[in-house]
Amino acid sequence: MSREELTDREQRVLEAVIRSYVDNAEPAGSRTIAKTFELGISAATIRNTMSDLEDWGYLFHPHTSAGRIPTDLAYRFYVDEAIRTGDVAPSEQDLIQRELRSHTAIDTILESAAEVLSVLTQELGLATPSFDDAVLEQLQLLKVSSERLLMVLVLRGTAARTIFIEVANELPEEAVESVARVLNQKLAGLALGEIKRSVRDRLHDAVDVEGHRGLMNIFVEEAEQLFTLEGDEVVLGTAQMLADQPEFSSNQKMRQLLELTEAPLVLQDVFRERQEAGLTITIGGENLNPRLSGFTIVTSTYSRGSLSGLLGVIGPTRMPYDKVVPLVEYTSRLVNNLIEKT
Repeated sequence: MSREELTDREQRVLEAVIRSYVDNAEPAGSRTIAKTFELGISAATIRNTMSDLEDWGYLFHPHTSAGRIPTDLAYRFYVDEAIRTGDVAPSEQDLIQRELRSHTAIDTILESAAEVLSVLTQELGLATPSFDDAVLEQLQLLKVSSERLLMVLVLRGTAARTIFIEVANELPEEAVESVARVLNQKLAGLALGEIKRSVRDRLHDAVDVEGHRGLMNIFVEEAEQLFTLEGDEVVLGTAQMLADQPEFSSNQKMRQLLELTEAPLVLQDVFRERQEAGLTITIGGENLNPRLSGFTIVTSTYSRGSLSGLLGVIGPTRMPYDKVVPLVEYTSRLVNNLIEKT
């Protein structure tokens, strides 16, 4: 059972163990802590304090080592109480600005943000847009086959998105063109979220447009699916940075990492919960999905005009939070400024 309040000595010893483990990826013993950190107490006192911290759930004692490693609870204490985040170094600011400002479309800005966060944090950078606030500039319908249409959504400030629509019967070209014309008249200039909320009212007097009730009804009845752009929209940086860390030296851990990079849908629910949360840090077991229980996720929201989303990093719980958090926040602020100009 954890203790709600730690004494000053307990806090200093716990912070020293966390810093030692983050730096070295090795369980920390009392002698190592005494030699490395000027705590003003003896190795014996440190050893007794570490034993108490273990009893309260802040430290874990691997059977094969005399040292101890921090638990999720310890990292949570560190993030909430002890972390002293500094400014992003000027050289890192220059790199982030140079990489992000070389792009104008939100898609490439987010790709660059995920990549540069991977490089600077040595974690896996990630980013995702939320398109509910994206404004529809134009909708195009193209016949692909007798029973399939391609819908092209041209969105303000980002690349076009394409969605396939299945139809029951072959439609003449003029019918498709008529429906597309009405949809643009009714929906162009609206945010996708507003379209989903109000499409039934906006199209109620148009379902029989030139006799093409079936196709118009598809847009009325399936608006939630047609105008929700998710799935492959998770942007991931370079996973090699994570692969080089000691936590991923085993085949099992590496498989877990590869599963995340190859199946980004695992992260969709996480992002959806954080969309309005600003800076969010979830550590190990705090992540509701058990597949994420060995990771920490640090994200920050961005929002400007018609676009919003998340960017951040995912990595092992042994993370240099004091460096990672300001980098994520700085990059998020820069993305905010850049998409305001798109």
